[in-house]
Amino acid sequence: MLIGHYKTIIGTFAHMTNKVILLVDDDIDDQELFGEAMSIVDSAAVCHFASDGEEGLELLKDNSIDVQLIFLDLNMPKMNGKQFLEIIKQNEQLEKIPVVIFTTSLREKDGLETAALGAAHFMTKPSSFGELVKQLEGVLEKALG
Repeated sequence: MLIGHYKTIIGTFAHMTNKVILLVDDDIDDQELFGEAMSIVDSAAVCHFASDGEEGLELLKDNSIDVQLIFLDLNMPKMNGKQFLEIIKQNEQLEKIPVVIFTTSLREKDGLETAALGAAHFMTKPSSFGELVKQLEGVLEKALG
């Protein structure tokens, strides 16, 4: 479900052969499903996972991985998705990484707030694996321009 008006995902991600994707989500089951779906959508993609915003920031600031796209849950312990998004969009090295909100929230307010903070897209977690694959295909198609 697309809420509000979002920027098109742009940048170097569109020209990468081995896409490096970070999913920041505290739900281990969602991490596993996301990884499986992404391997169907793009077998060359490399997925990294963080269980909350703090862990996600550590991975990004470590510089050991070159993330081209972030999928971000909103409701997490320690540091939630909005806090994480606000921090990375204020960091010169991280602000250009497109962020896709990946959440169970259906609240339009969440969509508007995250768009204002710099999210490129708002994606509601689907109820089926097949729908997840379709949604990821759509997001990556936009990213690949």
